[in-house]
Amino acid sequence: MNPTRRRRLWFVLALVLAAGVSTTLVAMALQRNIAYLYTPAEILDGRAGAPVASGEARFRLGGMVAEGSFERPSGSLESRFLVSDGDAVLPVLYTGLLPDLFRENQAVVATGRMRDGVFMAEEVLAKHDETYMPKELADKMGVAHQKHGIDDAADGARQDMPR
Repeated sequence: MNPTRRRRLWFVLALVLAAGVSTTLVAMALQRNIAYLYTPAEILDGRAGAPVASGEARFRLGGMVAEGSFERPSGSLESRFLVSDGDAVLPVLYTGLLPDLFRENQAVVATGRMRDGVFMAEEVLAKHDETYMPKELADKMGVAHQKHGIDDAADGARQDMPR
């Protein structure tokens, strides 16, 4: 093999190796930043997986704020409430300012981790009006509603949404 071909071969091998390393690093970074959406039933019955239940993984919790469950001690930013999907209820603890649209019997999506059976929320998002619900959450809540024979208002909301 002449020197020019050898140099080209080393250049191509170095380029392939660099592309492989960079692809691996990007995939690892994306994997760490992904936050999956789970309902309380999926978390409590183990369908979400062991890392979620043990608090190792950061994820999103979606459902409805249970009526009569919101508590905030006076003079504190700590909020406690229950999130329900129709099958299960999960307690949530959040320290910070809640969105203006946050209220009981409204859809909520919170990002955080589990600790000792309580979801420790880092961020809480409330839906922006009475007809919108994230598609993932609407689908999961629809399954629970069908299971319990409840009219699914989320289906109507999804039909009203622009596509």
